Amino acid sequence: MRLRDWIFATLMGLAAAAWGQSSSTDSAVTADFVVALVNSEPITDSDLRMQARIVEQQMREQRVPGLSPAAVREAALERLITERIQLQLAEQMNIRADEAAVDQAEKTIAAQNQLSVASLRQNLEKEGLSAAVFRRQLGEQVVLGRLREREVDARIKISEPDVDSALAAQEAANAQLTNQNINIAQLLIAVPESPSAGQLAAAQAKAQAALQRIRNGEAFEALVSELSDGDRKNGGQLGMRRADRYPDLFAAAIHDLAVGGVSEPVRSGAGLHILKLIDRQSLRKAAAFTQTHARHILLVPNPELSAAQAQERLQQLRDTIVSQKTSFEEAARSNSQDGSAAQGGELGWASPGMFVPEFEQVMDRLRDGEISAPILSRFGVHLIQVLERRRVELSLEQQREQLRKQLRAQKIEERYATWLAELRARAFIEIREP
Repeated sequence: MRLRDWIFATLMGLAAAAWGQSSSTDSAVTADFVVALVNSEPITDSDLRMQARIVEQQMREQRVPGLSPAAVREAALERLITERIQLQLAEQMNIRADEAAVDQAEKTIAAQNQLSVASLRQNLEKEGLSAAVFRRQLGEQVVLGRLREREVDARIKISEPDVDSALAAQEAANAQLTNQNINIAQLLIAVPESPSAGQLAAAQAKAQAALQRIRNGEAFEALVSELSDGDRKNGGQLGMRRADRYPDLFAAAIHDLAVGGVSEPVRSGAGLHILKLIDRQSLRKAAAFTQTHARHILLVPNPELSAAQAQERLQQLRDTIVSQKTSFEEAARSNSQDGSAAQGGELGWASPGMFVPEFEQVMDRLRDGEISAPILSRFGVHLIQVLERRRVELSLEQQREQLRKQLRAQKIEERYATWLAELRARAFIEIREP
């Protein structure tokens, strides 16, 4: 039940819709009619009703608020229009879905539902979706995927400077005092406690004279040895330490300095300090993420087992496990329809994004050892138990690769949205009222 390619995830909605209960409008015998034209190609009401079933199923899984029939129909029509425009472009570019690709797509969906291809076809046909129509729609999705790969994905390149910039921005966001080690050297001009005006003026003049000599090119270390009333060893260096462990006035004075820069004199209870920033090191926070070790029991709804019945059955299993009449592992081996059943439902260590959102969101809320209530995903109904969690740190190269993938995914989505909008703007679209 791992997260699959977006093409097949979309098609799972098609299979789920076919297995779901038909609405009264779907079951009624109605005359078909054209609801929209896309570059003179019609979209019919029957096309729209089928797509609406898919959209409604997916919206329910995603818990989209405001799930009105009008909103579902509008979203379904927009999807059909967008797909039709892309398919027309693919036709012009001679992009095809070969039989081997459609066969593989069909096998993938059958395997995800713990079915043979023959059983998948039988179940779909029982719900009024012929194998020919299903394979045609599979082929369309394969074509859409190939078109997107060619026109969008393949054109997005992430350079090393792109990654450098993203990494620098990430570090800058963390560049607070607690995330820096700094080494400061000081030249101290002592001022007595409660100095007279004359004593303070003399100290200020001495400090300004020393600062001017530094600006004229004299070595800071030499002037420390000559003038400083503080520790003169090692050129007055105070040592590398976290910035927030220096006095606030020191940290503030060197905050905007480049390494090697020298501050204006700053006053403390001890006197006047001229500070030089010797070194600054960013404390790179080890990028880390949480992995979850979980297991599950999956029941797949079918014509003989509704989703409600699957939920009821899993609730009974949960009660049996919680009351310790059986173990989760034994229940999974005996009941789960997932490939993990033989391993007692074990899913291994999972990183964020490995499972579909509706599964992962529930899993992430569970405490270690806790068992969820039955939950519905696009793959079926699950019981989930979290066994343990761990933090995994990334090396610098792994961080860079993670950033590279994030940047590419972000740019692909941005470009895809722009590309679709451009295609739509160039198309002739006529919406006809029913």
